[in-house]
Amino acid sequence: MNTIHLSDGYKVDHRNQYPKGTELVYANWTPRKSRIKGIDKIVFFGLQYFIKKYLQTEFDQNFFAQPKVAVINRYKRRISSYLGANAITYEHVAALHDLGYLPIEIKALPEGMLTPIRMPMFTIKNTLPEFFWITNFLETILSCIIWLPCTSATTSLAYRKILNRYAEKTGGDPEFIPLQAHDFSFRGMAGLEAALMSGAGHLLNFQGTDTIPAIDFLEQYYNADCDEEIVALSVPATEHSVMCMGTQNDEIGTFTRLITETYPNGIVSIVADTWDFWKVITEYLPALSMQIMARDGKVVIRPDSGDPVKIICGDPNAIPNTPAYKGAVECLWETFGGTFTKKGYKLLDEHIGLIYGDSITLERCETICQQLEVKGFASTNLVFGIGSYTYQYVTRDTFGFAMKATYGEVNGKGRAIFKNPKTDDGTKISAKGLIRLNGTKTEVLSMQDEVSQTEEMGGLLEVVYRDGQLLKETSLKEIRQLLNQQLTKCL
Repeated sequence: MNTIHLSDGYKVDHRNQYPKGTELVYANWTPRKSRIKGIDKIVFFGLQYFIKKYLQTEFDQNFFAQPKVAVINRYKRRISSYLGANAITYEHVAALHDLGYLPIEIKALPEGMLTPIRMPMFTIKNTLPEFFWITNFLETILSCIIWLPCTSATTSLAYRKILNRYAEKTGGDPEFIPLQAHDFSFRGMAGLEAALMSGAGHLLNFQGTDTIPAIDFLEQYYNADCDEEIVALSVPATEHSVMCMGTQNDEIGTFTRLITETYPNGIVSIVADTWDFWKVITEYLPALSMQIMARDGKVVIRPDSGDPVKIICGDPNAIPNTPAYKGAVECLWETFGGTFTKKGYKLLDEHIGLIYGDSITLERCETICQQLEVKGFASTNLVFGIGSYTYQYVTRDTFGFAMKATYGEVNGKGRAIFKNPKTDDGTKISAKGLIRLNGTKTEVLSMQDEVSQTEEMGGLLEVVYRDGQLLKETSLKEIRQLLNQQLTKCL
């Protein structure tokens, strides 16, 4: 696709709507509001992907490297059929093609930085006066791409905070936590790119995933290397077709074959609710307990339907002393036993475990950990499968992301610009003028707007891209280290 097509329709002639003599447009990308209780700082992630994929690869291959006549003719055809013949002129597109690069500068926080609500993650401006229109022309594709990885990274961090907190309270092993939330969202995301960006955001805070191409994404765009570091991990696992093919009458035979022949050692995850989950828990597993305990590895049981809180922790409204009343963790404890953590909480024997991955949310994760604590069990008895019910049930407005121009220059004179709608609740009030962020290497402390050009040159925002070149690059390892430093401070 001709990359110059990647904009909203109303953008195509804004260059003629700015005041005559406009030479500079300066804008910022900011999370303006949190619609998730307890989250007031947003993880910055995804800009380096956007720069490499769109500002470099897409523009280079599908715009600058294409014959100018072909590019202009395709654009004319598209806009003429869309807005009407002679609706706009095209010399600005031809001039950009002649230039051979995008004349913009982006200054940004380090990716992985927790950014307070209403403070910008990055700023963008044009570097040549005749291309003032480029800044906000890029808003559409920039906004389309960057809100999701920021949102998923923030959500995964929220899970990490919950799991860290309850592991600390109940004495769970902190080294297990990176594997305690496993990304199951691939099939439920809004397309492959969404799955890649969201899956990468998950892996900033965890190591467990079923989204294999998210590993490729991090290697290609964030300098990860699975030969040198743990990018992501998983284990062999069944699905319902496997269990059904073994037939309902011989379900215990399928379990036996899987744990003694197919996977005689190591970790294997087996879905257990194909027909009767409680029968598996109270009949099949006790019957196979000797084989399970004799294995060099763990058998992980996966319930996949029902209310996850009740399935894991028990249903107080069920008949007393039934499996449904006790819940899966307590039933497994009765069969396999285990140990106690240093803080006195029960931890299932290392040969048996649980994973639940259906409709998990932050609220359900918190409730499950809380109820396990009340029942005397460590939170680390369970792995959570985090799917599209978490990662796709969000929008750009979850954290109110927006790119807004706050400064411009007309005929050599600067002017601070802003919006403040009287009919708004305050969410859409923008900053004003040039912006500076102050703080430390691990914390954004304050924002100043309407600063001088000299003041704007300092602060936390650093130039990462200018005139077609990526000037500062970061890695998955560096992002994880920064997040871990900030997480340690939060706790």
